[in-house]
Amino acid sequence: MQDPYFFGYGSLVNRATHLYTSAYRATLPGWRRIWRHTALRPVAFLTAIPDGNGEIDGLMAPVPGADWAALDEREHAYDRVPAHGLRHPVPDPVEAVVYTIPEGKHEKPDAAHPILLSYLDVVVQGYLTEFGEDGVERFFRTTGGWDAPILNDRAEPIYPRHQTLSAPERELVDYWLGEVKAVAHG
Repeated sequence: MQDPYFFGYGSLVNRATHLYTSAYRATLPGWRRIWRHTALRPVAFLTAIPDGNGEIDGLMAPVPGADWAALDEREHAYDRVPAHGLRHPVPDPVEAVVYTIPEGKHEKPDAAHPILLSYLDVVVQGYLTEFGEDGVERFFRTTGGWDAPILNDRAEPIYPRHQTLSAPERELVDYWLGEVKAVAHG
């Protein structure tokens, strides 16, 4: 029996944040990313929501032995749902899931629940590594909710899986924040 796969579209795109070494670039049609928050977390984060016209680039990786415990703990604010129609390079059909927060269980970010710049930096670094600058552009242009408050915590990162970005990587993040008219404060 083949191991099931997960599809990641946020920090899971950055391979430095997890131990799933057999990851592959993939695209999930029928979904889009949006910034949201829930009562289960003190800050905003990305979720995927159904959108018949959307598609999300990301990484997929097998979950050895279908042992979901560690990944479910990491993604504790999300529901795990089937990722139908996933386009990927694996030669065999795969059973895959995507983590999402269903409508009605999330809200728009606000001053009390901002986007952490340290989290966004990790996501963008992953997209840059996996999909290049075109992938970073697609990430910013196809993600909703950029009107959310963004807390600049780069000097003292709050995000537990934060990564060190090079000066060009930081400049790229800042450039695209300007392009989507988002502003980091703090």
